[in-house]
Amino acid sequence: MAALKTLDDLFIHGLRDIYNAEKQLVKALPKMAKAANSEKLRAGFEEHLQQTEGHVERLENIFQSLDVASRGTKCKAMEGLVAEGAETIEEDADPFVKDAGLIAAAQKVEHYEIATYGTLATFAELLGHSDAVELLKATLAEEKETDEKLTELAETEINAEAQK
Repeated sequence: MAALKTLDDLFIHGLRDIYNAEKQLVKALPKMAKAANSEKLRAGFEEHLQQTEGHVERLENIFQSLDVASRGTKCKAMEGLVAEGAETIEEDADPFVKDAGLIAAAQKVEHYEIATYGTLATFAELLGHSDAVELLKATLAEEKETDEKLTELAETEINAEAQK
């Protein structure tokens, strides 16, 4: 890993980290969708997969505008979160209990992404990367929306069924 001597170095490192995280999610979300019992949850995971592919594209646009390479960082946090989600998929559980577990795993991911995109947008603003700010804030808004949808689905349907 390159030395982090400036805020710009930290910003680039963070972009590479979340880029790797999003790429990991592109592989994990189809597995979560397949494991979901609820049709609404499955559709939500499929919709978020399309959004995540868009997040990857936005990040690639940011890298291109900054004239820096996208690779070089492995997101260990996402690796762990994806592994937790995989454990939930493999559990021998009631279908609704498994769906509640999948929502919990997905929300951990969303909260990590919300924290990361919020931080990166702040860094981009400080550094004067206005194009990056717009793209990062757009992704941040989508991550928050996904988290809200997961909460609503859990509260209005899945958790009650899992409790029976």
